[in-house]
Amino acid sequence: MENGPDKGFQQPVVISLDQGGEPIAVRNTRQATDLLLTQWPARRGPRHRDAVDACLKVLDGHRSTVDARNAFIEAAEEAGILVGESAH
Repeated sequence: MENGPDKGFQQPVVISLDQGGEPIAVRNTRQATDLLLTQWPARRGPRHRDAVDACLKVLDGHRSTVDARNAFIEAAEEAGILVGESAH
């Protein structure tokens, strides 16, 4: 799956962009990149920048999907929107 066009994660990362909002299961690097660039909370720190960089490099074939997933998790923790990691 890592070599597919969407660079799928082995396990989804679950976030919630709004307090009490519907959880979002982020399943691949393309989805993570879209969320980071277009829907992320206004307060963005260094982990957000790192995650954007990691995701873009994965999509360009220069880093592993594991790197993107880990960076995305750190950015979600920094933003206070991480709900959890799914085993499904």
